[in-house]
Amino acid sequence: MQITDRVNSISESVTLKLNSKAVALSEQGRHIFNLTAGQLPYRPLSDFSDLISSELDFLKSYQYSPVPGFPALREKFIKNVEKTRDINFEANGVDVDCVVTNGGKHAIANVLGTLINPGDEVVLLAPYWVSYPAIIKFCHGTPVPVQSNIFDVYTPSIDDIRAAITPKTKVIIVNSPNNPSGVHYSDEWMNEFGELMKEFPEIGIISDEIYYQLYYFDPKPTFFYQRHPELLKRTVIVDGISKTLASTGLRIGYMIGPKNVCQAASKLQGQTTSGANSLIQRALINFDFDKTDDYLEPIKIHLRENSRVIVETLKEYKLSTAWYQCTSAFYFLLDFTHTPCIERYRKDKDDQTDYAAEICEEILDELGIAIVPGGDFGAPNTARISLVSPKEQFTEAIGKLCEFLAR
Repeated sequence: MQITDRVNSISESVTLKLNSKAVALSEQGRHIFNLTAGQLPYRPLSDFSDLISSELDFLKSYQYSPVPGFPALREKFIKNVEKTRDINFEANGVDVDCVVTNGGKHAIANVLGTLINPGDEVVLLAPYWVSYPAIIKFCHGTPVPVQSNIFDVYTPSIDDIRAAITPKTKVIIVNSPNNPSGVHYSDEWMNEFGELMKEFPEIGIISDEIYYQLYYFDPKPTFFYQRHPELLKRTVIVDGISKTLASTGLRIGYMIGPKNVCQAASKLQGQTTSGANSLIQRALINFDFDKTDDYLEPIKIHLRENSRVIVETLKEYKLSTAWYQCTSAFYFLLDFTHTPCIERYRKDKDDQTDYAAEICEEILDELGIAIVPGGDFGAPNTARISLVSPKEQFTEAIGKLCEFLAR
């Protein structure tokens, strides 16, 4: 059978590809420092696990859930977002709804599938999450990246975003805290972005907030709609339990936004995946989300300590131009162009080829350290490093990596 061009155009997830190779090498007996993980290696909160266990006694938990999710959980997600973001949908005239999805990625796909027509443009703020462009292209849309760099602490300028907007722009995706850079955009930036969006009332906004609670340096993340609540009428907030409850495999995400968008997304979901996991949904109905911050506190300390390991080690090897302060999520984005190692690959000083995949392959083969090349994140000649590994292993790996980079 012949595969469609639509699917053939989708590239394999570079994150999963590198992780698979690292796992394969480990199974062959090689000691591998796997710094590719986008998930926490911790047990979920015990209260949450206990609620899942208690639901096993109820047969109805194994049955289909309503396509958009159980009404009680949808309402709970809405109330939790209002509380944690300090907003009020009703007070700002937003007829809001929620769709519970099979993970945050599914929520993104739902929204884009609902809003994008062939030829529509979607502005992406680089570095961006690897799946955005693939989903946009699958919807026959066109991704339009806005670049940033380490000197901007990977924060695209508002002027560059303005320049990227055309009459074909349908949606802008804001991912803060950001995967892969590990930063969240400042409150000042969010205010300026909100001002910009008010100039373009026809553009929808997706706010991907899956790492919202995982910040480990103050100030905490803020969002454009807090300063400009009128933008809630055309904003879809995406979140989930994957990162904050160390539950990536349970596949529960959600989208919250205008009711007409959520109803259309629910119709799409009904013809693709149907409802999300009913057992986990029922457990979440009774879960106290206020306990999440206490659960995350030691995890945040761990992420903060590993972020300092990177900074201190880069300085030790006189690679100070290659570091910035990551503040949130699980990641640090290493810029190879600010290390001597790039000179072993470049043909001359004007060579702008992206060598990240080759460098990462050499690092894995020679050092047994797996990191993710940044090209598919819209950041050529960079690599994403995950901060979740135990500190002793992480420190050893970063030392070996910096020695390699400084050659």
